Amino acid sequence: MGHHQARATDDSTDAGGQRGSAPAHGHAALLWLACAAQFMVVLDVSVVNVALPSIQRALGFDDAGLQWVVGGYALVFAGFLLLGGRLADLYGRRRVFLWGLVLFSASSLVGGLATGPGLLIAMRSVQGLGAAVLAPATLTILTTGFAEGPARTRALAIWTAVSSAGGAAGNLIGGVLADALSWRWILLINVPIGVVAVLAAVRLLPAGRPGAASGRLDVPGAVLATLGVTAVVYGVNQAGTHGWSGPTTVAGLAVGVVALAAFAVTEARYAAAPLMPPRLVRLRPVAVGNVVMLLTGACFIPMWYFLSLYMQDVLGYGALACGLGFLPHTLVGVAAARLAPAVMRRTGARALIVLSALLAAAGFLWQSGLGDHSGYVDGLLGPAIVMSAGMGLLITPITTTVTSGIADRDAGAASGLMNTTRQLGGVVGLAALVTLATATATATAGDGADLSYRTVFTATAGICAAVAVLAWALPAPRPAGPAAAAPASRSAG
Repeated sequence: MGHHQARATDDSTDAGGQRGSAPAHGHAALLWLACAAQFMVVLDVSVVNVALPSIQRALGFDDAGLQWVVGGYALVFAGFLLLGGRLADLYGRRRVFLWGLVLFSASSLVGGLATGPGLLIAMRSVQGLGAAVLAPATLTILTTGFAEGPARTRALAIWTAVSSAGGAAGNLIGGVLADALSWRWILLINVPIGVVAVLAAVRLLPAGRPGAASGRLDVPGAVLATLGVTAVVYGVNQAGTHGWSGPTTVAGLAVGVVALAAFAVTEARYAAAPLMPPRLVRLRPVAVGNVVMLLTGACFIPMWYFLSLYMQDVLGYGALACGLGFLPHTLVGVAAARLAPAVMRRTGARALIVLSALLAAAGFLWQSGLGDHSGYVDGLLGPAIVMSAGMGLLITPITTTVTSGIADRDAGAASGLMNTTRQLGGVVGLAALVTLATATATATAGDGADLSYRTVFTATAGICAAVAVLAWALPAPRPAGPAAAAPASRSAG
């Protein structure tokens, strides 16, 4: 009991959203503030995809430069997530959340008014930096603002549902805005949302001094982590155009591996205030849970890419029709995410991860049955329901497991790590599956387009099955009541 009283005292001095810092009547507003910011971040990963032809015509992009409208955002976003997560621990949730919002909104405004390729790519990269600061902060606000238990699980389920909706809605919203207004509104729409979110954050997030994690930023660790993740993402992206043996691919991966190895040594032996505290990654829920999240990202993020290609290249859908084709995925995923807390109460987090991963694997196996004459209803709709149900049920228990029992001083670092592993999983998984599809098409002399899709979805089902197996290494469910507080005590050192 004394432990919890001490924690409450510390929470009262933290800069934004420590556990119990928000009054009960403000919890709903706090939740939707975090969700609105997360929706913007996830939406902008994919919202520009359908507008790329319009952007190319308007600003005179060549093909090589055009890819960086998407790639610049993704590269900086993934590279700075670890640093962005730790900033919230060091300088306070409220302050860092506002930094991210202002940076994201301002770069959206300048990018939406850009008159040349260089400025648009630069602003998309700054957007990625703002997103890397903002995304971990949204999760940290929830994990420190809601006490561990059913209330936090429900909040994380809503956060997951909004994240899923943002990712799936990107193509639809981008198509509507580009067709009805202009490609510029794909970026400009963030500005009024950002302004409202800034005003709400000033009102809702308590101000104060940073808490126990306050200290100097681990500059060597920050440089090595950012360089390592960015180089790995760059190298993997280059594999899609230059192959895995291409010089830029090899150079990027080599630099990334060396930098990440140096980062691990620095954090373990030399850093006085580590960017990623070793005590955090020694916790089994964090270590195993992040590997599970890595594999999950490798399944679900590439799903949107291959299904979008199938609908446009095989079924002949336009951008808007393709976006509408993803509506069942979106609606089922959101509904499943909202259902996850109720299922978790009956099964526990570990069992739900296993069951939902197997459900997703079944959906991907069904999707692998695409034939030469498959249409939308007979080829995509049924698998969409099963896959999306598995995806919606899966993310909440993983997030709950990874963030449970974490001391408030490490909440930002845990959030940044989880976001990073999910993004890395998506990047590496997409590159590997694209390579597999290309090899399949080459082996069939270009006549195996449908076979390529079937091979990719079969492989993805295998990854989901691996998630189910690995989940058994997660800790067994903790008993309810006072004993549940023990991991929090251990994580505090």
